[in-house]
Amino acid sequence: MGYQAQGPVIPPQSNLDDRETLVSEQKHRGKTYHQFTAVFNVVNSIIGSGIIGLPYSMKQAGFPLGILLLFGVSYVTDFSLILLIKGGALSGTDTYQSLVNKTFGFPGYILLSVLQFFYPFIAMISYNIITGDTLSKVFQRIPGVDPENLLIGRHFIIVLSTAAFALPLSLYRDIAKLGKISFLSTVLTTLILGIVMARVVSLGPYIPKTEDAWVFAKPSAIQALGVMSFAFICHHNCFLVYGSLEDPTVAKWSRIIHMSTLASVLISTLFATCGYLTFTGFTQGDLFENYCRNDDLVTFGRFCYAVTVILTYPIECFVTREGVLCAAPLIFILPSACYLKLSEEPRTHSDKIMSCVMLPVGVMVMVTGLLMAVTNPQDCTHGQEMFYCFPDNLSLTNISVSHLQVTTQLSVLNSSIFQ
Repeated sequence: MGYQAQGPVIPPQSNLDDRETLVSEQKHRGKTYHQFTAVFNVVNSIIGSGIIGLPYSMKQAGFPLGILLLFGVSYVTDFSLILLIKGGALSGTDTYQSLVNKTFGFPGYILLSVLQFFYPFIAMISYNIITGDTLSKVFQRIPGVDPENLLIGRHFIIVLSTAAFALPLSLYRDIAKLGKISFLSTVLTTLILGIVMARVVSLGPYIPKTEDAWVFAKPSAIQALGVMSFAFICHHNCFLVYGSLEDPTVAKWSRIIHMSTLASVLISTLFATCGYLTFTGFTQGDLFENYCRNDDLVTFGRFCYAVTVILTYPIECFVTREGVLCAAPLIFILPSACYLKLSEEPRTHSDKIMSCVMLPVGVMVMVTGLLMAVTNPQDCTHGQEMFYCFPDNLSLTNISVSHLQVTTQLSVLNSSIFQ
C-alpha cells in the first residue's frame, strides 16, 4: 500500500457557523454583563450610605431649593464622571492618579493620593459605625433579647460584620466581581425607599409641620450642597469601573454613566422628598433616627440599610487599596482642572464652559462648607427618641400646632401603626 497524505480535517461548514455564532453570542453576553455590572457598581457607589442624609439636606437648603440643588449635583456628577475618562483618553492614562500626575506633576499626584485614600477610608470608618449602631437597634427588637447583651453591642457587631462579610468581599482582585453584590444592594435600597414612602402616608399626617417647612431657601444651603456632594461622589473609583469594561470607550462609558446617574437621582429625589415631607423641620442627619424604636417596619428597613452599607464597603476598599473636604476636589475641582489643561478644544466648547463654571463653584463649596461646618455645627439626637414617640409628654410639643391636636393624633398613631 502506498502512503496517502492526509490533510487537515475540516469540520462541516454548518458546525463552523454554529461555533462562530456561539462564540459571538458569548462575547456579546459578556460585554452586556460587564456593562450592567458597571451600572450597578456606579449606582451602589452613589446611593450607598449617603442617601440617608438627603432628607436632612432638604431641611438645610429649604425644600424647593434643595430639590433644585439635588438635580444640579446629579448633573455635575454625570458630567464630571465622563470628563474624567475624557481626560484619561487625552493624556493616555488609565487611573485617576496617573491622570493628575500627567497633568499637574508629582505635587498633584500626592494631593490626589491623599484625597483618594482618606475619603474612602473615612467612609469605611463611618460604614462600620453605621452598621454597629443600626444593627444593634435591630437586634434589640428581637423578643427576649437583653439590650445589655454584649453580643448585640455595636463593637461586637462591627468586628463580626467586618470579619465575616466586608473583609472577604474586599479581597476580590477585579471590581467587576462586585456587580452582583451591587445589584443586591440596589434592590435593598429600593425596599428601603418603599418603606420611607409608606411611612410618609401613614406617619406623615401625624407629625406636626414646622413653620419654616416650605421656605424656598435657607442660609445653610451650602452645607446642604456638601451633603449632596458626599452622597453622589463616586469619582474615586470611576477608573476602576471603567477598566472593568470589555473594550472600554468614552461613548460606552457615557451611556453607562447616564443610566447610572438617572437611576440614582430618581431614587435619591424620592427618598429625600418622602423623608422630608414626613418630618419637615424635625428631620435628622440620619433619617432612621426620626422613626420610633417600636416601629417594626422601619426596623426591617434599618436591617436592609445596614446590609447595603456592608455591601458598599468593598467598593470603597478597592480605592484605598490603590490609594465634605475631600468631596469637592474630587467632584468639582480636579476633573475640571485636568480637562481644561489637557483639552485643545476652543474656549467656547460646551465642555470647557462647564469646566470653567465647576472649578470656582467647587472651590467655593469646599471653603464655605468647611467654615460653616466648623462655626455652625448641627445637633443630632444620637439615638434619643423623638418627642412624637411619647404622646403624653406635652412639654416637648412646643410648636404652632395645639397640644390637644398633637396628643390626639399621636395616640391614634401609636394604636394604629406601632401596635
